[in-house]
Amino acid sequence: MDHTRTPLFTALLTHAEKNPIQFHIPGHKKGVGMDPEFRSFIGDNALSIDLINIAPLDDLHQPMGVIEEAQKLAAHAYGADHTFFSVQGTSGAIMTMIMTVCSEGDKIIVPRNVHKSVLAAIIFVGAKPVFIQPARDKNLGIDHGIPTRSVRRALEKHPDAKAVLVINPTYYGVCTNLKEIVDLVHSYNMPVLVDEAHGVLIHFHDKLPMSAMEAGADMAATSVHKLGGSMTQSSVLNVKGNRVNPKRIQTIISMLTTTSTSYILLASLDTARRHLALNGYAMAERTIELAQYTRKQINEISNLYCFGEEILGEEATYNYDPTKICVHVRKLGITGFEVENWLRDHYNIEVEMSDMYNILCLITPGDTQENVDTLLDALRELSHMNDDVVEVKEVVIKVPAIPQLTLTPRDAFYGETEILPFKDAADRIIAEFIYVYPPGIPILLPGEVITQELIDYIVEHVEVGLPVKGPEDRSVQNVKVIVETQAIF
Repeated sequence: MDHTRTPLFTALLTHAEKNPIQFHIPGHKKGVGMDPEFRSFIGDNALSIDLINIAPLDDLHQPMGVIEEAQKLAAHAYGADHTFFSVQGTSGAIMTMIMTVCSEGDKIIVPRNVHKSVLAAIIFVGAKPVFIQPARDKNLGIDHGIPTRSVRRALEKHPDAKAVLVINPTYYGVCTNLKEIVDLVHSYNMPVLVDEAHGVLIHFHDKLPMSAMEAGADMAATSVHKLGGSMTQSSVLNVKGNRVNPKRIQTIISMLTTTSTSYILLASLDTARRHLALNGYAMAERTIELAQYTRKQINEISNLYCFGEEILGEEATYNYDPTKICVHVRKLGITGFEVENWLRDHYNIEVEMSDMYNILCLITPGDTQENVDTLLDALRELSHMNDDVVEVKEVVIKVPAIPQLTLTPRDAFYGETEILPFKDAADRIIAEFIYVYPPGIPILLPGEVITQELIDYIVEHVEVGLPVKGPEDRSVQNVKVIVETQAIF
């Protein structure tokens, strides 16, 4: 295929050059009808291709022209049989995967540290999650991948499940042995779904982990916008093999997608594919070099640690993406959240996320040596400021156990509920989500039993200022639980 072509973007440019008189939405009509300051900032070029699914531009809901061509080029670039563009982000692509293979009452095997979009789809469809515990790094305070042995046990116990979902790479860049898991699950003639939100570059360089399509997975939701140069909210759903029906996928993704699809987002997927297909190896090579330089320099700074190849060797830490820079800050005597705020206030640096013990920085093809050196200067200063901190005890970081799921998430979410003070809710069944975002992984989800350990864990996160979200009560002072009938004595 000719990857110099951009069928959708080229069609948009051709259409804009014709400058047709528009009697259709959007109502701003190439910016004329919108706020002048916003128009000036965005620019008339962008506004001229802010269009809708008129005949020359094809229709994402039933692509038969330039969008279909663009998706075929993308499939070739990503090693897929079919690729579907998503303007609902990777969340929409993930929900499409699950709703394609599951119906009400079906089981699906998933890691417990899945993104909230997985649980949203499970609630929508009425499926039953079978959770696998990811490998937990109690020194770093983060989750890694799921071990093959845990997948095998889940399959032996639940051979009637409809699919297995794997996160690869994790938010922190760690990969499980995906090929081994795919082969195992396929031996049960069961499809493998991959949350590949943080893995678009791995398609284009042999020094990066194996991609989902290369491993033979059936579907993978991939955030092109996160690392691959498309615009925020644009992603792809890659499909391979015959265990899933692409026509069914088209139906589901269409149900979840706005009928007013953004052609700016779609065009950015088309052009990002071109850039990656033609230049992806060189882009990834430069990014890897910059990331490894950053990692090496961080590990020479007192009281900071950025993991690398030394954590590999287990089933759940089979490989890693070096472009994810996870900086462990516990020995500074402050939280990752405090480090994030300090970097913002003193160096105008914004990191990807922070947690109790770490900050996460993403090195992408958009970074420069100057960017990285500024980060390193900031971290050196921060370390020097904390040289006299009281010695941090080498304690094992507490990570709560997976709570017991006693109702399906759908039954709990739509069940009869009452509001209780969160600190008094031990042993009750929660009816809403509590999660830290980013990365959007639920600590509690509808149907699980609230334990005192989890209450203490969440309260600690709230008190240090970490972004705990989900409950209707944004302060997390109160929580919605399932109404329980009092026992008769």
